[in-house]
Amino acid sequence: MCCAGCAAVAQAIVGNGLDSYYRHRDAMPESPANAREALPDALAQLLLFDHPEVQKSFVRPLGEYEREAALILEGITCAACVWLNETHIRQQPGVTGVEINYTTRRARVRWDDRSTRLSVILGAISAIGYRAHPYDIARSEELAQRERKEALWRVFVAGFGAMQVMMNAVAVYLADVGGDMTLDIAQLLRWASLLLTLPVVLYSAAPFFRNAWRDLQRRRLGMDVPVALGVAVAFVASVWATLTASGEVYFDSVTMFVFLLLGGRYFEMMARQRAARGVETLARAIPALASRFDAWPLLEISHVAVADLTPGDLVRVKPGETVPADGVVIDGLSRVDESLLTGESLPVEKRLGDAVIGGTLNVSSPLILQVERVGESTRLAAIQRLMERALTEKPQLVVLADRVAAHFVLVLLAISAITLLAWWWIDPNQALWVFVSVLVISCPCALSLATPAALTVATGAMARRGLLVTRGYAIETLAKADCMVFDKTGTLTRGEFTLVEVATVAGSRDQALVLAAALEQGSEHPIGRILRESPPTGTELPAVAALRSVTGAGVEGCIDDVVWRLGRPSYVAELTDQPLPVDWTAKVGAGGTAVVLGSTAGWRAIFVVADAVRLEAAQAVAALNALGLTTVLLSGDAQATVDRVARDVGIADAYGEQTPEDKHSAVQRLQAEGKVVAMIGDGVNDAPVLAQSQVSVAMAHGADLARAHADIVLLGDKLTSLPEGVWLARKTMAVVRQNLSWSVIYNILAIPLAMMGWITPWMAGVGMSASSLLVVLNALRLQRDADRKH
Repeated sequence: MCCAGCAAVAQAIVGNGLDSYYRHRDAMPESPANAREALPDALAQLLLFDHPEVQKSFVRPLGEYEREAALILEGITCAACVWLNETHIRQQPGVTGVEINYTTRRARVRWDDRSTRLSVILGAISAIGYRAHPYDIARSEELAQRERKEALWRVFVAGFGAMQVMMNAVAVYLADVGGDMTLDIAQLLRWASLLLTLPVVLYSAAPFFRNAWRDLQRRRLGMDVPVALGVAVAFVASVWATLTASGEVYFDSVTMFVFLLLGGRYFEMMARQRAARGVETLARAIPALASRFDAWPLLEISHVAVADLTPGDLVRVKPGETVPADGVVIDGLSRVDESLLTGESLPVEKRLGDAVIGGTLNVSSPLILQVERVGESTRLAAIQRLMERALTEKPQLVVLADRVAAHFVLVLLAISAITLLAWWWIDPNQALWVFVSVLVISCPCALSLATPAALTVATGAMARRGLLVTRGYAIETLAKADCMVFDKTGTLTRGEFTLVEVATVAGSRDQALVLAAALEQGSEHPIGRILRESPPTGTELPAVAALRSVTGAGVEGCIDDVVWRLGRPSYVAELTDQPLPVDWTAKVGAGGTAVVLGSTAGWRAIFVVADAVRLEAAQAVAALNALGLTTVLLSGDAQATVDRVARDVGIADAYGEQTPEDKHSAVQRLQAEGKVVAMIGDGVNDAPVLAQSQVSVAMAHGADLARAHADIVLLGDKLTSLPEGVWLARKTMAVVRQNLSWSVIYNILAIPLAMMGWITPWMAGVGMSASSLLVVLNALRLQRDADRKH
């Protein structure tokens, strides 16, 4: 094999039973008449990516026909490259969406499988001069290393050439002052400078010319167009002056400008890769190998690839090892470090029956786990997908900046042309270098980098604190939030209910528990789970027909031809059509929640469950209030219970007995008052109100529907992460405003100065490079400030 990439492709072909590919490849027609039918090698390799077995690791279905691929793009050098790829890919038939993150070079592409194939999309990317690969962390790091190495060589060649050319230029400058250099010596130094400048222009500056030519072929003006034009004009004019032994040469300005610009881009690239590594930490969490038992409880262990694990396998995780997949503890007692996923610094104790998440670190003692989920179905993989979605979705601010930057180049070229004509009339000897200075002094890159650089760093910083940003606009909107609305159960409280009382109206206590457990047998609500587990061990539950759930009210089902309801008193009263003979409000006065059971024959029982308030809830609410947010509590529980919890945590506005519709209306009222509402909840009944709020936060342990509708997921149980997230979001937007302000002010000041001839080309190169580098370094400052705050 010529390289590791070809070896990997060949292994994928053979490993997935696609050996016939080689037979078809060798059987390609070779006669001149049929030569056009033979596929190029590159296209033949692209066709491999259409095979379902090859796509398993990086393509996932979104619907019956829609597919989404996680790719990494090679050749991205600036924000204009991102715009070009997104625009070109969207124009391909069958493509339904594409988002590319400039900082990480990662792309999410969606297409309709009936209209196009992945190989066609990859071919379209290749046609405009870029390469796309299935995303994996090893490939990403390999490309990053290659990018660093190539960039460093270009900087070295440009720096070496600039030093040598500058030595010749200084000699000429000093001789001009003293007038003691003959024309033949001066001409010799010009030729030496030309030879030293050639490698700088042809090798170091090659990316500028290549990118500019690609942009012009696509009939658009990218950010490398003015750079390439400035270098080319100055170099060609200098070559002409050398050949004719007349006029000025600018070899020193050309080499110094290329060196400074490449140096600035190199440091910018290093800063960008540092930010990307912070975001991609999750991708490195899963180990490559796992210790699997051949036949438990026999202690014979095989070391297998994590990709070969299947649900039901038993694995051993030693202290210091990373959990290879989601599973449950079947033997052992240990502590597990979940800080990577939840932001919780203290290890969590795990014992028999506890769930363990893949990617976490076993700290103290060996654990035996039964694998439940592997690969793309694990919680870590779900978190990665949500982070990828957040990083590739573009907030409106980014779209606006990209649109302005795209038109900026056209305006710049017009200004440069006007400047050239004006200086040709004022002083022809100065016209050329002033023209070059105007071309290169501007920095549309800084404008395009200002927002995505800050958002990428902030996304990684929030993830380390247990706040998973899943939507691109979430940070921008959270920074504007001035009202935080809480659900109660499972949010302010732990959602770990205990059954504290069973008051029967008719029949026995055990009969009531059996009926309640039967009705709740499919429920994922915390109260439903506790009732389902309450009947005596070994009790056989009766069959339930026509079982249905009414969100925010309760459940209904038919048992032995009798219709039963379990839930809120008002909901069950609609069925019994009679008042509840027991004062249920007194039952919940101590902070419990009442769930009643009744049928068409009348009332049967009242179940009182209690839930403990989270220890850090009051601290989190106080911190949110200190940040200027209004806090509101909306809950479906009794008003007495809600008032007690609100009093304990310090929330003034608390509303109980709220249906999902009531919660939705309450949020709409707050928004009508001009509030920017952030909502946090965990249940199925919270999904509509989460969708209605401007920015929504879901508890990671809550219902899947709530997480699907959320813009941010709270991975751990620490509510104190919320005020930290609000602070970080506001800090992020402050950095974005600083970056945008700097970009605008820099261009407003620098371009007129260059037009007046006060800035030389090499000074322009310093300014352009420093401007881009500054916005990236300012974004990285977020990470440092967040660590200090934490």
